Amino acid sequence: MTRIDEIAPGLYRISTMLPGQAISFNQFLIDDERPALIHTGMHQLYDTVRRAIAQILDPKRLAYVVVPHFEADECGGMGRFVAEAPEAVLVCSDTGAQVNLGGWDYSGPVQGAREGDVIDLGSHRLCFLETPHVHHWDSMMIVEEATRSLFPADLFLQPGEQPPVVTENLGIEMCAVYREVGIFPARKPVLDVADRFDELDLAWVHPMHGGSLPAAVAQGYMAALRTEPFTFAGKLFGRPLPAYRAEDTVLAY
Repeated sequence: MTRIDEIAPGLYRISTMLPGQAISFNQFLIDDERPALIHTGMHQLYDTVRRAIAQILDPKRLAYVVVPHFEADECGGMGRFVAEAPEAVLVCSDTGAQVNLGGWDYSGPVQGAREGDVIDLGSHRLCFLETPHVHHWDSMMIVEEATRSLFPADLFLQPGEQPPVVTENLGIEMCAVYREVGIFPARKPVLDVADRFDELDLAWVHPMHGGSLPAAVAQGYMAALRTEPFTFAGKLFGRPLPAYRAEDTVLAY
């Protein structure tokens, strides 16, 4: 089931809970003079996401398709969205543009973003943060200044089907999912990013999996990251790898 909710003025969360999945998959649409889509969902979700966008605006109006890192749930529909919108540009980190797009089956326009780069959408502005290894080499996050929103991709995940706005502290559950799935190799890159949040003066955090978090609620999740184990513990999607021992990875930096 897919639902659409306006979380902040002009900012819409599109969320799909797929059968058999333990997490939801979110995209965020910013309706402005130059509309932007953050995350596209997997390739097979393209039609579903497109129909959701069409309830807000014509998908052909998209000016930017933003990919915080290269992974199927982040960018599986990127080529189709850009191809359909005559003015659309794919935005990814500069690292992602260098190491991924050169060998990707994508031929549309692309803009690589570095720390501090800004894109003006009209009444909204996207400011880019380079956050390598949270959780991919090419990872970046985005701050939307008008709504004081952070888009952290896979950070601040909540398991299960969550409401559009979550006020419950599921930080311990978040860390448990990370250890079972095995997406973060080390603590330091994640905690370095968490230490920057106070300076951003955020009102919202919009993770790609789960509900949006008011900034005060997100503090509880940051506390869990600082106190709970969450890094790779020798498992991939719950499957133990015999070459690794959890006690060798729990304090990995």
